[in-house]
Amino acid sequence: MSKSGRPREFNKPEVLDAAMNVFWLKGYEACSTEDLCSSTGLGRGSLYNTFGSKHELYEQTLQRYHEHWIEVQTSILERPVPVKERLRGLLEWAVEKDFEDSSKGCFLINATMERGRSDSIVEIWSNRHVERLESVLLCVIENGKQAGEITCNRPALELARTFICSYYGLRTLNVTTRNRDMAEQIVEGTMASIY
Repeated sequence: MSKSGRPREFNKPEVLDAAMNVFWLKGYEACSTEDLCSSTGLGRGSLYNTFGSKHELYEQTLQRYHEHWIEVQTSILERPVPVKERLRGLLEWAVEKDFEDSSKGCFLINATMERGRSDSIVEIWSNRHVERLESVLLCVIENGKQAGEITCNRPALELARTFICSYYGLRTLNVTTRNRDMAEQIVEGTMASIY
């Protein structure tokens, strides 16, 4: 009587990170099951038994990316330093990340550019990311106004949304133009528009 073999154990976060890297490099459409199996070290059966489908795996990688990087961005904005330093810190962090030799840009921006209009899951995670960032920025800017650090008389929500527009525009241009001088000028212009 044969006994079925024990399922191979694996580290799910590591598998998600490996799959995310493939989706990030190739995009969803160009990423094959063979690519995912090769990067994760899992066989096709294990991959689908664990994650259900390529698209469900993709969703989990988007969620993992969102949860990690929104925490990083939030921590920059919630540091116990003047508001101006926090806002500049986020922009400068983006420039540093985007101009690293190994940079692939922002996974959520890439996913949105590829599939945002056709894939509701991409739209959901992209919107969650922007909404969370907006809520933190709004709080920071309101605090800056109350403390007299931000003297611009425009409403805090308008300032937060203008900042987000500059931030995501900056991140997109960083990937497409690879022009660090331009990026640094955008940082200065964005900061000047708030104060």
